[in-house]
Amino acid sequence: MTTTMPDHGDLPQEEDGRPWTDPALPVAERVEALLARLTLAEKVAQLSSAWEDVEPAGPEVAPGTSIFDRVGDLAETARHGLGQLTRPYGTLPRPALEHSRALADRQRQVIAQSRLGIPAMAHDECLTGFTAYGATIYPTSLAMAATFDPELIRRVGAAIGADMAEAGVHQGLSPVVDVIRDYRWGRCEETYGEDPYLVGEMGEAYVTGLQSAGVYATLKHFAGYSASMGGRNHAPVQAGPRELHDVLLPPFERLVAAGVRSVMNSYAEIDGEAPAASRRLLTDVLRDAWGFEGTVVSDYWSLPFLVTAHRVAADLPDAGVLALRAGMDVELPDQRGFGDALVHAVEQGAVDEELVDRSVRRVLRQKAELGLLDADFDPRSPALRAGALDLDKPGSRALALAVARSSAVLLSNDGSLPLPSGGRIALIGPCADDARTMFGCYSFPNHVLAGRDDLGNGVEAVPLRTALAEELPSMEWEFAQGCPVRDEDRSGVPAAVAAATAADLTVLVVGDKAGMFGIGTSGEGCDVEDLRLPGVQEELVEAVLATGKPVVLVVSSGRPYAVGRFASAAAAMVQVFLPGEEGGRAVAQLLAGKANFSGKLPVQIPTSPGGQPYTYLHPPLGDRQSFLSNLDPTPAFPFGHGLSYTTFEVDQLSVDREQVPTDGEFAVRVRVRNTGAVAGAETVQLYAIDPVAQVTRPVRALLAFAKVDLAPGEEATVRFHVHTDRLAFTGLAGRRVVEPGEILLEAGSSSLDTPVRTAIRLVGEERDARVLRQHGVPVSVERA
Repeated sequence: MTTTMPDHGDLPQEEDGRPWTDPALPVAERVEALLARLTLAEKVAQLSSAWEDVEPAGPEVAPGTSIFDRVGDLAETARHGLGQLTRPYGTLPRPALEHSRALADRQRQVIAQSRLGIPAMAHDECLTGFTAYGATIYPTSLAMAATFDPELIRRVGAAIGADMAEAGVHQGLSPVVDVIRDYRWGRCEETYGEDPYLVGEMGEAYVTGLQSAGVYATLKHFAGYSASMGGRNHAPVQAGPRELHDVLLPPFERLVAAGVRSVMNSYAEIDGEAPAASRRLLTDVLRDAWGFEGTVVSDYWSLPFLVTAHRVAADLPDAGVLALRAGMDVELPDQRGFGDALVHAVEQGAVDEELVDRSVRRVLRQKAELGLLDADFDPRSPALRAGALDLDKPGSRALALAVARSSAVLLSNDGSLPLPSGGRIALIGPCADDARTMFGCYSFPNHVLAGRDDLGNGVEAVPLRTALAEELPSMEWEFAQGCPVRDEDRSGVPAAVAAATAADLTVLVVGDKAGMFGIGTSGEGCDVEDLRLPGVQEELVEAVLATGKPVVLVVSSGRPYAVGRFASAAAAMVQVFLPGEEGGRAVAQLLAGKANFSGKLPVQIPTSPGGQPYTYLHPPLGDRQSFLSNLDPTPAFPFGHGLSYTTFEVDQLSVDREQVPTDGEFAVRVRVRNTGAVAGAETVQLYAIDPVAQVTRPVRALLAFAKVDLAPGEEATVRFHVHTDRLAFTGLAGRRVVEPGEILLEAGSSSLDTPVRTAIRLVGEERDARVLRQHGVPVSVERA
């Protein structure tokens, strides 16, 4: 690579010494020393990024396979320095160490072209693992949520962070903590479900893990993105202030309190206001109310969208000014609204340079924290210095398997599962023998290599067909695809029916193949009109069920489809949410009884494909009103539902006090017992019901949960230590309050299976609860 050395002859020359390179000095002092030396163009460069597309190296990958356009080279885009390098690993299918060498070369060029030798931060995607060719592909975030196991997800975040840090990446664009409001939205798979507390628990676990490895997490998408009208990507949002503050914002607020280092704006608009230009969101709420001290980065091309999609800016310089004023710090993935456009705006007096300085301070602070400003900074990644980079380590694969097993949800079972060890089974369906139907949209194969099956997956991924044959070698298997995932090709249905008719039992595997912007059936820009299975898969299911033979229906999808209406005809039903590279082995082990199901639904499974939008977190008016409407929104399987090969009993719910101050705490005890013959794990769920309030409240809301492993006959007592902040809501005056009155508490195995109940009474004055004073609900488990 040829490095272009700029002529700095007309620029201010640095004074003696470079105090910003001394890690012994306070970070703030280093930042101010460096900021004082920067010209306006150099300051704006720190708020800009560059996405340089390069040809892959080596004969093992084909050139020209990137889905992204070339957006310029560093000789131009980094002539004054650079804030961020965009997706150095996530753009092309190159061997990891080759990517690392290319990143080091780019970093050297950035340093050489910066008058003061300032390196760039490198960021990449990491939603289902590091989005790099050959990196471990974990289950989707929706699957992670189905584990109801924050500690397991913390380990996932730490493993992903360790790989990214080893590769020289400083910032990960994850997690998505949008709360699902409409299952038709294509990005359901990227979220942690439809409950803000569950989203906050899992999101905090992931962030804590990722940042423990020295990689900064980025919350997405602030705010309201998941509430878009019609479930359409980039559509307007018409959320009221209570939905915004009680449902959509709490996970973001919680993770800001937990120390997340970066936040990314939403593409959507809220009541006509574009978040990328919203001072109310990016400054008044995020910084002034919540105390956020990190960086706000734009979702890709959000600044140009202020001109083209929102029409709140006349041109790119205007867009840059609006975003900077609102509180945007860094433009990704390139420099169209910032860069030269912002320099020109400042020079013309359209915006004060002090606002530029404000954002540059935040960027430089993070570069100092990460060691990029240190005198001994090495542009080579740790992996490049070591000469090896394995992004799919055995330990990571084992962790991916554990998450896939823990996230699978047994919806129903008449005893047909576990599968028998012998006999004849028909394996049918478009997702039975295609490993990519187990990957999420942001996995490298589906994100970058869609339509290029010839390039492989970069990792070993065994489809369910292969894994079942390995787990049950004495079984006689007959495979029939039946139909494609999406194409309306019914030609294979007769062969599938024949196979099911001749078999003792059928395993029917249907669902999604994720992709981008309509390439897939789930993922970003892959929204749907209703919740029928894609293509003609519903016809395949109906035809196989009509044989009258026992059918185990397995759904591998990125959203909940309305498969509940098949429950009465299917012998058993299993839901997995795109379980990753080890998904085939995990599902095979569970179906064969080599492992036990323990996943719980982070979303509901609808009965009707058109009964949306509807989540469990609805007010009483959202319940079935048979005398007012002929439509019934009752789900086939509720939030929190999930069976096991054993049985559990949840009982003996009690509280340590009946009256609790509105600014107080209370403890809840509940017993859980394994009443079956095999070991298993049950997630004890605690729900709160506010029977009378000043505004309408959800029928019930998840208050806390705990996943408990139990041997046959074993019992445990779970204690939840609850602060009354968990009962706060936005009142009539528009403030978050805790008001006196009765609160009902229910505990059980799902939102609609709560066999034990008790109550407390909140006493005292109505209290403002404007700031979250704690993160989650502390939980302790005592075994008998």
